[in-house]
Amino acid sequence: MPPTPPAAAAKPTGAPKKSSEILAELFSAGNECLTAPSGKFPAKEDTRSMLALFSNGRFLVSSEHKFDGRVISFETLARKRGYQVARPPEYVPPNLIKAIYDRAAKDAPDPTEEEQGGSAANLDQLQMQKDYLDVLQKAAGVKVSDIHVVVGTKKTEVIFRQNGMMQVIMERDKDWGEAFVRAAFASSDISDANYASNEYQAAQKLGETALRGSGGKLRLPRNVLGVRLQFNPIAFGTRYLVMRMLYADDDPDNAGDLMALGYTQRESDMFYRLRAVPIGIIIVAGPTGSGKSTTLQRNMISMLQERNFELNLITVEDPPEYPIPGARQMPVTNAENEKAKEEAFTKALAASLRSDPDMLMIGEIRTLSAAQLAFKGALSGHGVWSTLHANSSPAVIMRLRDMGVEPFKLIDPEIMKGMVSQRLFGRICPNCALHAKDHLDNPVVKRLRKAYGDFGLETACLKGPGCADCQGRGVKGRCVVGEILLPDATFLDLLVKGETKKAIDYWTGDLGGRTMKDCAVERMLKGLVSCEEVERWCGLLDERPVY
Repeated sequence: MPPTPPAAAAKPTGAPKKSSEILAELFSAGNECLTAPSGKFPAKEDTRSMLALFSNGRFLVSSEHKFDGRVISFETLARKRGYQVARPPEYVPPNLIKAIYDRAAKDAPDPTEEEQGGSAANLDQLQMQKDYLDVLQKAAGVKVSDIHVVVGTKKTEVIFRQNGMMQVIMERDKDWGEAFVRAAFASSDISDANYASNEYQAAQKLGETALRGSGGKLRLPRNVLGVRLQFNPIAFGTRYLVMRMLYADDDPDNAGDLMALGYTQRESDMFYRLRAVPIGIIIVAGPTGSGKSTTLQRNMISMLQERNFELNLITVEDPPEYPIPGARQMPVTNAENEKAKEEAFTKALAASLRSDPDMLMIGEIRTLSAAQLAFKGALSGHGVWSTLHANSSPAVIMRLRDMGVEPFKLIDPEIMKGMVSQRLFGRICPNCALHAKDHLDNPVVKRLRKAYGDFGLETACLKGPGCADCQGRGVKGRCVVGEILLPDATFLDLLVKGETKKAIDYWTGDLGGRTMKDCAVERMLKGLVSCEEVERWCGLLDERPVY
């Protein structure tokens, strides 16, 4: 009997399929690529380079983009729009994703005359993308913090917020504004798949550092880490776009330097004591745009440097704004509503506590569930840093109590280690500043003398008329002014009981604390900020601060 052929001669059943076989399988039985340009749910150009969704629910993702936030954002939106999306996705080589769209383009019907005429529209879109980048470039050149684009019924205004002040930079017609806003949305890297003019939408444009070489064609200026975009419908108009500019550090070697922000040596030393705390919660408070994230980032960089990068620092942010070398920064991607965002943030916080942290940084405590997890981290032996929207350092306790945090946690000085409240004040231009001693009839100077006598008249200044050096604004840059509170049991007990005045008097007396107004007046007497700027943020000079 002839010998049986060896099994190795047979074709193995588990042999990998060729790309042509996979493509034939994907496009079989009328199955369509929904994300192709001609599909029912077309993805943006940069998103198409990393994923493909088919009408039968098969979801293919490039193996190079497994953890890209744009993939997660796209999947969330696709489910929201009612499309079937298989979970988990199939991870495939990047060249297969490209082959899928090449095949979809061949199968697409020939364009109609109307579609062929769309080339003019494409040219208009390219021009608007150029206008969009030109505005970003102009804003980045003068370190604008926010760009406001207001599309009204007849005209569009582009407004820059520089040094805390709003100034109209350009005016265009309504059509230009609507096209500009659409171009900004289309150029973003993380956003909903489709632009909806009557909905509130958020998006993000990433800089080269965040994109790590995977970004689209539109590149941000080199000193810009990213841009956060918020699209809003408005009454008596069509659209209101606000773009928050996120800048890289001018001097990376001094990335942890708090004094460069405007903090004094005394305040920098207090931050050093807070960074040395191994267990407990430190909160940085202030309104939107007060520099909380920057202060937090610099403290985290300093902490890692001071401990020779020998601790595990985990951050949970929505979204990460600034890189912190040496930290594990966990993003919370855009969710479709506040409830989903809260659930995602809570899930990320819980995951961080299970990831062997030494120190936690929470981007913002905005809900009771986030606050409870922050306290859980402190109670379980970790240091926790975070931000909160509160009017003052003492108000942090009241804000947490109002959220629903139990009083026994708030009165424990082993948990509540420090509260910081800060604002960004405009630095007075030294070249055109007006000396207070030369304007004794000015109402602000009269209040200054009423509060402090003639002390400080030699150095205190009023905002000048503007000059070439400050571009006619009277201010030149900004500096942070903050009150730092290191509480003890007596202070916390008085505050939680509602005896606010006694608590403040105890803090400024027995504990040697300094209020925001005290810190601002110190800078005013050094000629760093104007008398008007102190009154803008802290109330009239001859009035006692009210908490």
